[in-house]
Amino acid sequence: MSVDGRAPGPDGLARARPERALLLAADTGAAPWSVTESLDELEELARTAGAEIVGRLSQRLEHPDPRTYLGRGKLQEARDLAIEAGADLVIVDDELPPNSQRSMEEILGRRIVDRTLLILDIFAQRARTHEGRVQVELARLEYLLPRLTRAWTHLERQVGGIGVRGGPGETQIELDRRLIRTRISALKREIEAIRVHRAGQRSARERAGVPVAALIGYTNAGKSTLFNRLTRAGALAEDKLFATLDPLTRRIMLPGGQEVLLSDTVGFIAKLPTDLVAAFRATLEELEAADLLLHVVDVSSERASERADIVQGVLDELGVGDRPMLSIMNKADLLAESAERLEQTQPEARAADCVVVSARLGWNIDELLERIEAMLERGFLRVRVRIPYDQTALVDLFHRRGTIATERHTETGTLITGSLPARFAGAFRRYAVR
Repeated sequence: MSVDGRAPGPDGLARARPERALLLAADTGAAPWSVTESLDELEELARTAGAEIVGRLSQRLEHPDPRTYLGRGKLQEARDLAIEAGADLVIVDDELPPNSQRSMEEILGRRIVDRTLLILDIFAQRARTHEGRVQVELARLEYLLPRLTRAWTHLERQVGGIGVRGGPGETQIELDRRLIRTRISALKREIEAIRVHRAGQRSARERAGVPVAALIGYTNAGKSTLFNRLTRAGALAEDKLFATLDPLTRRIMLPGGQEVLLSDTVGFIAKLPTDLVAAFRATLEELEAADLLLHVVDVSSERASERADIVQGVLDELGVGDRPMLSIMNKADLLAESAERLEQTQPEARAADCVVVSARLGWNIDELLERIEAMLERGFLRVRVRIPYDQTALVDLFHRRGTIATERHTETGTLITGSLPARFAGAFRRYAVR
């Protein structure tokens, strides 16, 4: 390994080694699962950000120490471990107030990255569209503003690394609080414009009458894999947290011939930063326009139930927790070797609003489409109409926006029995027959 931290690769060229990270967590008993499981998830987040994990420590506390998080004694132990393991930084499994970060850095002699900044770092890596980058930048600046002095000290001597990617410091270290506040105001105006634009798009969709189904779920539950299976869109799908960040919408056709717009959204996670939820509200408002939420659950996870509760909590926070929802128990193929566990999911899957699938292998996709169609039809009205032959546009509308059970041609017009969204039923009322 060279003096600048680069190791030779197979071709003899220097490769930047991943940063070595020590993980810390306070075990308060308040998390949805144990501190070990929470650290497991933090480790997965850190690896997604590009870190190499060299150790982990936790301390049982009623609540984190307001100055040093784990207490000075435990931090001294963490400092010794960091030195021994050659850790470059310390990642903490909670959002830290600025004074705690400063105190911990003084004791540990290492850069501190809290859970919020770690997630922001991953988002900065994965935002590909202009909208995604704007929302990430806003969340990042609002996080950095109260930490300005500490952050700028690092940025002056730090070329890159976890917690300092994609932020303003790489391009203009001399930014002060006034400039950052000005930039925050500009970003908020831009996000408001995005929100207005999306509202216009939603209004156009509503006028066209195309139902909308939105995929939601805990990060890495398999939403993008399922989206690709249903739409053949080719969206990025990796076995990583937050593999996709920017939403994507495509049309799909249901078994009855009805078109539906299917949206893939950003995954949720425990302790999702409040500022990040607020910054992404313009995107997540798409959920408000959805006729149906498709909650994808990784049924192979031992924490599936807790993760489902976290997703429901975020939906409640966004004000869409009461939307019609179909639970999709994904990754059933990973339970194939455990017949007992798979059998345990079957009673749930037989429930009216739940289905077991494997997006990766395509198991049960036909049933999933049928269940989506059935749930959307709950908002439909059953009609029987005879449409005159000079009203071909109405026949076309029924084909595009409704579900047809029977159709036949009579002397006076086309006789159709089927279901229509309530907002379209009025156009057919004068042609209703008994």
